[in-house]
Formats: sequence, C-alpha cells, structure tokens
Amino acid sequence: MNTTLRASLVFVLAAFSLFDLSAAEPSKVIDLWPGVAPGEQGNIGEEKDTTKPTDQLIAGKRVVRLGNVSRPTLSIYRAPADKDTGTTVLVCPGGGYHILAMDLEGTEVCEWLNSIGVNAALLKYRVPKREGLERHAAPLQDAQRALGLLRSRAREFNIDPQRVGTLGFSAGGHLTAALASSAVQRTYPMVDDADSASCRPDFNIIIYPGYLVLKDEGDKINPSVQVSTNHPPTFLAMAQDDPVRVENAVLYYLALKQAGVLSELHVYPKGGHGYGLRRSEQFVTTWPDRAADWMRSQGWLKRN
Repeated sequence: MNTTLRASLVFVLAAFSLFDLSAAEPSKVIDLWPGVAPGEQGNIGEEKDTTKPTDQLIAGKRVVRLGNVSRPTLSIYRAPADKDTGTTVLVCPGGGYHILAMDLEGTEVCEWLNSIGVNAALLKYRVPKREGLERHAAPLQDAQRALGLLRSRAREFNIDPQRVGTLGFSAGGHLTAALASSAVQRTYPMVDDADSASCRPDFNIIIYPGYLVLKDEGDKINPSVQVSTNHPPTFLAMAQDDPVRVENAVLYYLALKQAGVLSELHVYPKGGHGYGLRRSEQFVTTWPDRAADWMRSQGWLKRN
C-alpha cells in the first residue's frame, strides 16, 4: 500500500470513529405541540449542530451540540421485546440551556436504557434561553408536555403510564428537578387532553446537575427546584472536582432526605463534568452501573 493511500485510509477510519454509525433509530418521532410552541416567534435562527472542529472531544469522540431549537420533539426508543420491562424514561440532555448534547447525553443514553429493558423518550427541548424568560421556562413547558404525552398515549407506545421516570444531565438535571417541583400545575394553558395527564415523574435520575443551589445566596435550594414530600425517589451522581460544583448534588440530596424522599447519592473524587456515559479511566463513568442497580432495587427493571 503506497503512502498516499495509507494516509487516506487512516483519515477515513478516523472520521468514521467520530460518529456512532450503529446508533439505533427511534421507532417514532413526534412534535410536542400541535402547532407553534407557546410563545415562539420563529426568530432564533436555523436549528443546527454548532460543534466546531476545535471543540473538546469526550472519550475521543465528538459531541453533537444542537442549537437554535424552536420545534421541540419527542423521539421514542423501544427496548427489545424480550427485555422490555414496560418502564420508560424521559431523557433530558444538558448544555447549559444554550445547546443540547444530543448524542453524549441523548441518543447514547437511550441505547443504554434499551439495553437494560427500559424504553426511552428523548426530549429535544427549546434552547437557547428566550429573551425575557427564565432560562428553564420554555424547556419546562416542553418537559411537562412530554410527560403528559407519554402517559396519554401509553397504549399507542405500549408503555406503562405508571412507570415513567426522568433522567437529566447538567442543565437537563435541573430541568428534571424543576419538573418534579412543578408537577401539580402546568406552566402553560391547556392545549388538549394530553395536558390532563400527570406530569410528575415516578422516579428521577440526575447526573452532574447544575442550578440546583444558589451559590450567591448561601447555597440555598433554588426556588425552581423546591423539594416536597411528594417528590419522586431520586438518584444522583457527581464528581467532587466538577467545576459546576458538587454542592448542587449534595445539598439537593440533603433536602430530599429532610423531606423524607427515598434517594441515593454517589459522589466520586474525580471526573469533572460532561462525560455522559462514555467510559474512561475515571470511576465516575461507572455511574450507569450504580443507576441500574438503583432502578433494580426500586422495582423499575422488573418485568410486568
């Protein structure tokens, strides 16, 4: 093989390694809203992957950083029939409410959930922050709508409406916590019968969350994620050296404990932030094993 051909082959193989060509396809993709999402004016630009060649790789792979989302969707990923437990998890990627890490904290997570018998629903929620609104205001509307749709169309999706949890990363972790706090009342006017279904998660998995405590106010719990005795059981995992500050997970866990909510917290000494479930030498990346054990202990991985 000549030098030029060898170099070309290496380049092609390297390029292919940046993408997961075996990624599963969703069985169904649905729009969250029958028309334009609440308050949308269509002035944020084209939805696109904003990743640049100079952006950091995670575990040697690129990350899809999806920006300018104004048409939120829900993508359904079915667990294999021989493993299907009937449990479903709404997956909320992170990205600082600016972009969505759609593969690292989205499609790859859905595939993992499917592998342990859990159906997954990937939420593509609106980003970035809308002018004049709290950064999580539009995403929370989308998350509430998504849980209502999952439960109201449970027969169509062949899922158990009483076994629907959430899993969020970083800002997505804050979003799922806010969802648990706002389950009593929708933050938008009722659209259709889907909005009559409960938007309270049956359980919540939160990985390296942000915005759960207010650093400048003595690390008090953010009012957007206030904890009550009605909160769902919660699993949290984070690294002590996370630049987003491990206090977010630790103090939120203590608030859950004080409210009598059954929860589990894993803090690892090292690992940083934004690893998704891509394995590395850092033990924090074994969190999916711990989360699966927790779901099993709670009965969510038991087949009906």
